[in-house]
Amino acid sequence: MKLGLLPGAGGTQRLPRVVGVETALNMIVSGNPTLSENLAGTKLFDQMIEGDLMTGAIAFANKVTDARPLPRVRDIKVDYPTTRHSSSSRATPSAPWRRISRPAEMRRLRRGCRQHEIRGRAEGGADQFPRADADPESKALRHFFFGERAASKIPDVPEDTPKRPIKSAAIIGAGTMGGGIAMNFANAGIPVTVLEMKQEALDKGLATVRKNYENTMKKGRLTQQKFDERMGLIKGTLSYDDIKSADIVIEAVFEEMGVKEKVFKKLDEVMKPGAILASNTSTLDLNKIAAFTKRPQDVIGTHFFSPANVMKLLEIVRGAKTAKDVLATTMALSKKIRKTGVVSGVCDGFIGNRMIEQYSRQAGFLLEEGCLPEQVDKAIEKFGFAMGPFRMGDMAGNDIGWAIRKRRYAERPDMKYSKTADLLCEMGRYGQKTSAGWYDYKPGDRKPYPSNS
Repeated sequence: MKLGLLPGAGGTQRLPRVVGVETALNMIVSGNPTLSENLAGTKLFDQMIEGDLMTGAIAFANKVTDARPLPRVRDIKVDYPTTRHSSSSRATPSAPWRRISRPAEMRRLRRGCRQHEIRGRAEGGADQFPRADADPESKALRHFFFGERAASKIPDVPEDTPKRPIKSAAIIGAGTMGGGIAMNFANAGIPVTVLEMKQEALDKGLATVRKNYENTMKKGRLTQQKFDERMGLIKGTLSYDDIKSADIVIEAVFEEMGVKEKVFKKLDEVMKPGAILASNTSTLDLNKIAAFTKRPQDVIGTHFFSPANVMKLLEIVRGAKTAKDVLATTMALSKKIRKTGVVSGVCDGFIGNRMIEQYSRQAGFLLEEGCLPEQVDKAIEKFGFAMGPFRMGDMAGNDIGWAIRKRRYAERPDMKYSKTADLLCEMGRYGQKTSAGWYDYKPGDRKPYPSNS
C-alpha cells in the first residue's frame, strides 16, 4: 500500500477470513507492520510456541500430521455487518494513499474485505492490481522507494569504510532547530548537550523540547518512562568546556556567515581531536565554514529540515576536504537517528532549498496578483503537497528566508522577489515562533488562522 499498490493474490479476501474484517482492513490500508502477538488469538496462527521454537514446532507437526483434509482459508465464512457506519468504513489509509485520495479503490477494498465468497480471479484483487500498478502516483511512490535506497550509496566511499564512534553529541543553539536536532539524538539514546550564550535562551529552548515530548505523550505515542529517559539525555550549558569531549557537535545558529565564523573558530579551539564539526547551514558555502578551522577534513554539513525532530530528510553536505570516514560516519548516524541521509555537494541552497526558493518566489508573486496566503496553500495542498508554501514558511521561520533574500539582493541583483515577504518580516511576523506570520496563531497552538492584519 505504501508503494501505491493493492494487495494481490486475493489478499483482500483471505486476510479478513483469518483475522477479521476490521483488523484486516486496518492492516491493509495503513500498510504498517503488525506484531504477531497482537494476532495470537486469530485463525492466522494454529499455535503460538512458547519456549524453544524448534521443540515446539516439532511437537505441533507431530500432532497434526494426520489432520487431513487441511482447512482452506477460502472456506471460512465472513460474518460482518455491511452497514456503511461500521468501523471498517472509517479505516485510515496510509500516508501515500491519503495524498492520492482514490475513493473508488478504497470502496473496492472495503467491498472485497466483506465479500462472503471468493468468487474467482477478478474479485480476488487481480483486476485491481494492474490498474494501481499503472497509476502515475504508484510509479512515483516506487521511484521514491528505490531512490531512497540509492541515495545511501556513495560511489567513492565503500560500505566498509571505518566509522568514528558517536557516543555523545553537542548542539550549538537552543532555538527551534537546535532543540529539534537534540531530540533526534535523545530519541536514539545518545546523550546530547545543548549550548547557549544566555540562560534565558537556554531555558526557553529546553522548555520547548519538554513541551514537544509532553504533547507526544498526551497523544499516547510516548510513555512516561521514555519521556523521563529522553529528557534525562538532554543537558543544557553556557560553557564550551562542557561540550569539548563530544564525538560530534552540530552548529545550529543564525544563518549568517559572520556568526558561523565565530562558532567554528571556537569549536576548532576547544573540541577534542577527531570530533566531527557539523554545520546545520541551509544555504551557505560549507568550504568557507571549514576554512575557519585548522581541521577542514572533520567539517561536514548536516542540514536538518524544520521541524528537525519530525522531518525525515537530512542533507549531508560534503565539503571539498571532508574526510571519507567523516562522511561514512555521518551517513550511518543519519540512520541511527532515523533520518534519510542524502549527500549533497557544496552549492547555494544545496538540494531542497534550491527547489523551495523558486517555489516560494512564485508563491510570492501570486500574492502581488491578488491571491491570499490561504488560497495559495489550499490549492497546493489539494494538489497533493503536505503543506502549502506559506504554512511552511511560518513553521520554519520567515526570518530565515528573509536573511537569505538579503544576501541574494547583493549577490544576485538580477533575481527578482516579491517584497511582500520582506514587509511581513519588518512587522516582526516570523511565523509560529512569534504567534504571527502569514497566519495568526494562538499561544501554544500551531493551528493557522487567516490573518486580518
